[in-house]
Amino acid sequence: MNAIIVSALLGVVMMFSGILLKNKSSLKYIAIGGLLLLLIANLFQTYGVYTIVVNSHDLLRFQKFGLFFNSIAISATLIYVILSGKDIENVGNYPAEYFALIFFVLCGVSILCGFNSLLMLFLGIEILSIPLYILTGADKRNLKSNEASLKYFLMGAFTAGIMLMGIALIYGATGSFGITSPVFINTPTPGSAPKASFLEIAGVLLLFVAMCFKVSAAPFHFWTPDVYDGAPSVFTSFMATVVKAAGFFAFIRLLEGQTAILGPTWKILLSFVIISTLLIGNITAVFQQSVKRMLAYSSIAQAGFMLFALYSFNEVAKEGILLYAAAYSLATIGIFAVLIKLKDYTLDGFNGLAKTEPVLALTATICLLSLSGIPLTAGFFAKYYMLASVVKTGTGLWLVIVAVLFAAVSVYYYFRVIQAMYFREGVSETTEITSGFKAGLIFVAALIVLIGVLPSLLLNYFYF
Repeated sequence: MNAIIVSALLGVVMMFSGILLKNKSSLKYIAIGGLLLLLIANLFQTYGVYTIVVNSHDLLRFQKFGLFFNSIAISATLIYVILSGKDIENVGNYPAEYFALIFFVLCGVSILCGFNSLLMLFLGIEILSIPLYILTGADKRNLKSNEASLKYFLMGAFTAGIMLMGIALIYGATGSFGITSPVFINTPTPGSAPKASFLEIAGVLLLFVAMCFKVSAAPFHFWTPDVYDGAPSVFTSFMATVVKAAGFFAFIRLLEGQTAILGPTWKILLSFVIISTLLIGNITAVFQQSVKRMLAYSSIAQAGFMLFALYSFNEVAKEGILLYAAAYSLATIGIFAVLIKLKDYTLDGFNGLAKTEPVLALTATICLLSLSGIPLTAGFFAKYYMLASVVKTGTGLWLVIVAVLFAAVSVYYYFRVIQAMYFREGVSETTEITSGFKAGLIFVAALIVLIGVLPSLLLNYFYF
């Protein structure tokens, strides 16, 4: 509850800051201070120091798993603003409103980390999504940005309708909006699988489809490349990391107690979605010449790995999704921070970057190695935990083999960027790069390597 209230208040504070302050550069530092305050407030609730007491009538139920994930999301946003805050100010004429919208997105993330009702799930998704529609179209002079915003809004509205229909069917079947103890219409006989009404099965399937839209899982991914490519790059970075990770957390929390009613159909359905997501994301990324669009397709492929947490539903999967959220967010924020500084987003734009800007090239390399899942980076253990969670179930070993093969494919298109930076001749044109920005990149790269060597540094906070 701390994070929900504080993030909403900070969003209002940022809006008024835009009226009172004429110097745009100071807005970044106000946002950084607000994010530090938000992180402290969330940690206070996580470890029982102080919690704002609000009677939510069991619509919200905060557990350490959700609160710890929220801390990761807030920390990733803090690093994102430190690295890219200047670029946020340069997008348009309303930087204070952009920062305010980011805080409102975090309010939605906080709700998704503690929802205990389908109604709060819907509110969290919409509070998270509506500011993103605006941020996507923030660059009003760019027709691609306007098109991406409209497409995102239409797809989001369509998805909201599907989700509401699913919620209505589940309520009609069970008489409850709760998610922790689904009520089955037909009581099963001892030793048999639970039987559910048609309404409940249909409702769960519609919720599954709606959440697949939100996390850009195939075959519901088709909006992602155009929206990510058309949105201002600085906001694409935020959408592809914190927002996507929050969607997966909500996905896991929503379906953890509901999949039993689908029986064996659940594993078949999820296996199809996982394979489709890995196939479309990786194979399509291979043929992209724009690095930004390639990263959009690779985010779809990364979603395929995160879906393994849904397949497993065990402790290893919970640890894995926390580690994956941190590793994926750090690497993607880092590579997008480098990309934003380049004037050319194609592969040729990276030619010779190692000679002109060695710090940027080194950081981009570490981020790409992490996204590939190379050992000694955070991405390696993130993928390892996801695959290990499936192995622990005793089923789906063939899925693990397929995922490893697709991970090998991802190495190819990530290494094309590394090859361009270090082994191709050319001069990469960049915008102004400050020493503070380089220091931030080095810090991100060090975190990726540190978590890759000692993942327990992150996971220990989950248990202690």
